[in-house]
Amino acid sequence: MRIIPAIDIIGGKCVRLSKGDYSTKKIYNESPLEVAKAFEANCIQFLHLVDLDGAKSNHIVNYKVLHEIASKTSLKVDFGGGLKTNDDLRIAFENGASQITGGSIAVKNPAIFQEWLNTYGAAKIILGADCMDRKIATHGWLETSELDVVDFIKEYESKGVDYVICTDISKDGMLGGTSNELYAEIMAATNVKLIASGGVSSFADVEKLAELGCEGAIIGKAIYENKITLQDLGKLC
Repeated sequence: MRIIPAIDIIGGKCVRLSKGDYSTKKIYNESPLEVAKAFEANCIQFLHLVDLDGAKSNHIVNYKVLHEIASKTSLKVDFGGGLKTNDDLRIAFENGASQITGGSIAVKNPAIFQEWLNTYGAAKIILGADCMDRKIATHGWLETSELDVVDFIKEYESKGVDYVICTDISKDGMLGGTSNELYAEIMAATNVKLIASGGVSSFADVEKLAELGCEGAIIGKAIYENKITLQDLGKLC
């Protein structure tokens, strides 16, 4: 299983939210590059970089942070947040993204998301399936839809999606454990490469996600709050 630490960006700084609520913002480091280099120093190879300003603004904002990390580390960066147009996507890839994640766009403009899949291939385009009470959420989790998360993933698998990041918003940033039953249901219903996100609070949570068969695990606040050490995570990479 891939270990994928997360860096969320607001105002160019490394932050974390609780349940996606922007009012809960906590700044952990003024320099995202410094954080990324610490990951790299512990043999971690992947990074989930989220442009929270972009998610709120509906267009890419923190591409300079992406460029700095991609050009000054060897991390393979999955970038998401605010990617709504072909131009946004071009900027993300030109600034060093290895993969991009599209969530809101896949709900609001499925035609353009399908175009991205067809143009760049399923290895480059990740479906973001963020949900609250099983319902897909969009626009930086500020809006919810009536789409069931499992049905949503199944539909996009039929359209060529291979990679899916699924975040249970109620778990995100709460350090209360992961949505294992939901992940097991998704994997039983599909053949996607599932990347679990939200709620990791201990090394045992990471091990459980591996046992479930998740392709990757995104880990955020547990690292920043020293619940899991980078040294322990590095042993799994």
